[in-house]
Amino acid sequence: MEIGSQICELCSNPGGVVLWQSAQCRVIRVDDPFYPGFCRVIWNEHVREMTDLEPAERDVLMRIVYAVEIVVRQLFSPDKINLASFGNVVPHIHWHIIPRWGDDRHFPEPVWGAVRRDGVTQRPVVSNEEMTRVLGRVLAKNE
Repeated sequence: MEIGSQICELCSNPGGVVLWQSAQCRVIRVDDPFYPGFCRVIWNEHVREMTDLEPAERDVLMRIVYAVEIVVRQLFSPDKINLASFGNVVPHIHWHIIPRWGDDRHFPEPVWGAVRRDGVTQRPVVSNEEMTRVLGRVLAKNE
């Protein structure tokens, strides 16, 4: 789909490795060496704001966001999870689920803030397949 004169980035590609998807949304894993487990839950339709969704759709979306948070906490044992929803550039509601550690590059700043430490700290190594399996189990349990 086009937005003005541009092709919508989230319509033309998945946005990362797809871990799970439905007709309404998808969960992707962001390839970020500093934040393994960083995921996004992306609403498939062009909807800018949460309140543009029907209440039942909001419930579905947030159930998936919470399931992803559960999975990231289980598999990566971060000190904190950051949840953020922007969509300033693309008209797709999408939630960022970002594992944070007290010694990560940006802590306590947001991951888009100034780098406070250099280097990559060892974090749990979890495959996309493992994340997909655990996410499927958590979503099935929370239906």
